[in-house]
Formats: sequence, structure tokens, C-alpha cells
Amino acid sequence: MPAVPSCLIDPLFAELEALLGEQPEFSPEHPWGCHRRRIPHRVVFEHIVAAMVHGSGYEVIASTGCSDRTIRRRLTEWAEKGLGQKLHQLALATYDKIAGLELGDLAIDGCITKAPCGGDKAGPSPVDRRKGGLTRSATTDARDVPLGIISAGANRHDSPLLQPTIENTKQQVGPLPENPVMHLDSGYDGKPSRDVLAEHHMVGEIAKKGIPSPIQAGKRWVVERKHSWMNNYGKLRRCTDRNAIIIDFYLHLAAAFVTVRCLIQAARHTHRRYTRP
Repeated sequence: MPAVPSCLIDPLFAELEALLGEQPEFSPEHPWGCHRRRIPHRVVFEHIVAAMVHGSGYEVIASTGCSDRTIRRRLTEWAEKGLGQKLHQLALATYDKIAGLELGDLAIDGCITKAPCGGDKAGPSPVDRRKGGLTRSATTDARDVPLGIISAGANRHDSPLLQPTIENTKQQVGPLPENPVMHLDSGYDGKPSRDVLAEHHMVGEIAKKGIPSPIQAGKRWVVERKHSWMNNYGKLRRCTDRNAIIIDFYLHLAAAFVTVRCLIQAARHTHRRYTRP
């Protein structure tokens, strides 16, 4: 039983295989050239996706065809090459080409999850009795497609993460339209956040402190729903990895899966057999 449907894993693996290129069947570092055959990328990718979905340890996910050491080794190799970010970029470019990103209205918010094993991105969580936690700050467009995403310790406030989140969004998507509207909650209601928005030529729709949230929710609900979608992945809901690049790899890989799923839903009515452009 696959961890995710084939309609999601097949297009992303095709892009991953193109980014990796052709590799020799045997390791060229072996002096006799008779090393064990390299485990196919598809097998390792399916194991990594299963670990991300279920949140299990690699020893539990490992099988007779792929050991936990192979999963860790190949995961570190792909993360160091930044393949998670590249897959997310390709998914966003495809979405923009087929359905079109709505970048006129953006929303940013943070989400705190568990990080019980500590690590580079862990910090004392203010909502979980100062246990290890992870904060991810993400941007979505008007159709709740994840654009930019960064991670930090759970003790980091959302407001200081606004600048790096916007920069990561521009890195993933490219130039933004002129004067987009940024929808933020009351945690960003302050001069530093407004200065960051002015620096990036954005119009801030920020909720005021002291006013109940349902009255001024605005268009921020899309980023809240996107965070709930990403929390369906076990590795994001309870991060047990300690290496920062691997944590970011999982974040962008999950964002790529969410983007592909949003693309399938958006193209369900516009790209059928008789209505395909």
C-alpha cells in the first residue's frame, strides 16, 4: 500500500530523477568495480516518502530492498544538494503555468510542532511546557498554495521570521507583482513588521491586537488550512531529525506534495478532455 497516491509521487519522482541525472550502477570508488549494485532511486524515494508520511524511524521503514543506512545516506546526499527546494520550485512553476498562482493576495503565519530529539532547529516550546519544538513560517497565495517556507526553534516569535519568509518566497516563486497585499494576524502588529512590508513594497492587512480573531479573520484562513494539510505528514508533525538541512528538505518536499495536490484539484474542471486548452 503506497504512502501517497501514484498521481502525486510519480510526477515528483520524474523531476527528481531528472535533477539527479544518470549514475553508475556500481560505485566508482570501489577499487575492483564489483561493489553491490546501487539501490534504485525510486525505491529509496518511496521509503523516504513513507517515513515522511508516517513519521516513523528509518529502522521501521527499512525493508529487505532498502536498509535504514541507505535511506539516511541517500537522504543526506539529496538534502545537501538542495533537491527538496528544487522540487518545490518546479512544482510551483508547473502550477503557475497550468493554473496560475494568485500572488496579489498573500498570507504568512507560523505553526509550532514537536521536536522531541532536539537538533539544529529545535527550541523550548512556549505552548508545550518548554519541551523541544519547531516553528515553521510559511507563505501561501490566495488559493492556499504553499510558496515559501522556513524553519526555526519554537521559541522564535513569528514577527522576526517575516523577513526570511518573504525572501524565501521570492526565491521559490521569483519576482512578485507590484504592491501585493500581505494578510497577517495580530502577532505581526508592530512597527518592525510594517517596516519589512514597506521594504518589500507590500500592503499590509494586519489584524489589530485586542480584537477577537473571527471578526477580522480576512483572507488569512488559507494559510491556516495549509498548515493543517502539512501537519498530516508525520515528520512535520513530530520532527525527530536533528540536521537542519534534512528538516528543510522534508518541509519543502511536503510543500511540493501539497502543491501538486492543489494543481490536480485546480485542473480537475479546466483540463478535462473536452475543456483542455
